[in-house]
Amino acid sequence: MKYISTRNSQKKFSFEEIFFKGLADDGGLFIPEYFYKLNEKEILNLKEMSFQEISHFIFLKYSRDTFESDELYEIINKAYKNFRCKNIINVNKHNNINLVQLFHGPTLAFKDVAMQVLGQMYKSLLNKNKRKITIITATSGDTGAAAINAFKDNENINIFVLHPNNKISDVQRKLMTTTKSKNIFNIAIEGNFDDCQKLVKEMFVDVSFSKKINMSGVNSINWGRIVAQTTYYFYVYSKFVKDKNELIFSVPTGNFGDIYAGHVAKKMGLPINKLIVATNQNNILERCLNTGKYKPEKVNESLSPSMDIQVSSNFERVLYDYYKKDEKKINELMKNLKDKGEFTIDENVLKNIRKDFDATSCSDDEICKIIKDFYNINKIVIDPHTATALKILNNENYNKKELYVLETAHHCKFPNAIKKALNINTKLPDFIDFTDAKENFDVLDNEINIVKDHILSSISC
Repeated sequence: MKYISTRNSQKKFSFEEIFFKGLADDGGLFIPEYFYKLNEKEILNLKEMSFQEISHFIFLKYSRDTFESDELYEIINKAYKNFRCKNIINVNKHNNINLVQLFHGPTLAFKDVAMQVLGQMYKSLLNKNKRKITIITATSGDTGAAAINAFKDNENINIFVLHPNNKISDVQRKLMTTTKSKNIFNIAIEGNFDDCQKLVKEMFVDVSFSKKINMSGVNSINWGRIVAQTTYYFYVYSKFVKDKNELIFSVPTGNFGDIYAGHVAKKMGLPINKLIVATNQNNILERCLNTGKYKPEKVNESLSPSMDIQVSSNFERVLYDYYKKDEKKINELMKNLKDKGEFTIDENVLKNIRKDFDATSCSDDEICKIIKDFYNINKIVIDPHTATALKILNNENYNKKELYVLETAHHCKFPNAIKKALNINTKLPDFIDFTDAKENFDVLDNEINIVKDHILSSISC
């Protein structure tokens, strides 16, 4: 299995190469030359496997040139030892709504499911190769905490996490900034998440800078994260789905990574009928699927801050797929986005995308109403991102169908949203205690040279 960039299929890469690089030098995203297709027997056999075994089975298809089978087993088992749920994830059924709980990891969000695996993979490869690297990542709230937890105290890694200053919840911030570890550097950028993400991308494509610091990235564009996230789609199907003829997932998504993992699972043979893109008022994905025009607008702060995004990076991978690997067209679209601030999807391509994807979005008021209504009926508190995925129930095409909703975070991470919706105070789990915890982060202007200088000086200390 070799990998290529969405913008250049001529250069081939191994799993290890794309794992460390994260983003291609040409600005494209890495994808496999082909998707491994599971046969009927292989899908049937998943029913007898644990979550860890399914993860191993899927990962081995894409990383056999880098990891031996036994080594991969050890990595995955270590990755999930700190999850509070024996099965790693769980599904709670409420009539036709199936909440797929993905928040049982150490930082209470779905990002842990992938990030803990990446942490162990990095550790194994760096020890083996005697390398040291610098990870730089941007976060809209949850990725940063998951990455810091996964990579803390690793002497072969320095990790810099960029978050938008004053635009994530206090709990999200403190999960990052109170971690005591010499290799952790938190940076609050005076801007929004898209600004943070743009800074990281600029550093990646600055070949001189990225080589100087041995730069790597663990944002949702990292292919390793995508593979890890496909696991719960296969696991849910094998353990919980009774009607195999109509499988619908509703997925809260900002950067299109979590739902793209569902698309990959479908390409691998999982019989998913529909993937529903659920967003907040920053609804570029809904607008794009409705009109065909991808045009980022101003980011508006919301009660669901992890989706306060207008540039959905992983969407490029889907475009590459539906444009039938036409890299010339992808380069044209991305050039239009850079030069004109928008691009338009061809009508025939958009029609095919709509066969597999649907979309919905929520205002803050709608989020509060959904949280309140769900609590009144089920006595369960959901987080504001999960609430956006329930909006689709207002659509008559889905309100009577069995729906699998990815519950992407624990509600306690968003006390302001829960207070506004239910007028109750959230309580942190016992294993999280910020009492007397000192925060440590630097606030920097949204300027690439300032950020690069800060990183270089921090590493040299």
